[in-house]
Amino acid sequence: MTIVERYIAAWNETDADARAKAVAELWTEDGTYTDPLADVAGHEAIAAVIEGAQGMFQGFVFSAGEVYDAHHDVARFTWHLGPEGQEPVVVGFDVVQLAEDGRIRRVLGFLDKVPAA
Repeated sequence: MTIVERYIAAWNETDADARAKAVAELWTEDGTYTDPLADVAGHEAIAAVIEGAQGMFQGFVFSAGEVYDAHHDVARFTWHLGPEGQEPVVVGFDVVQLAEDGRIRRVLGFLDKVPAA
């Protein structure tokens, strides 16, 4: 499973214990996640951001988008969020920096498409 597949799976994990395990396996202990709505560090805070997104968009699923590119210890990719099999309601673009052990050290997220308020 690629880093993007593991990342998307963590964002889709609804069981709190399984989500905590997925975050711990995916991010370094001091890993960070920053997007327009969050700026957090550490496994518990990252898992809480994921839980919050799931609560805000109940029943929606994350899926990988069309863009993926990587070099050195950095990767960028797009993702979609919406009802499964339908047009995404949210489209994002994330940049991840990996640690030497292959886990995520840092995520910088951007929101390209969001629902109208």
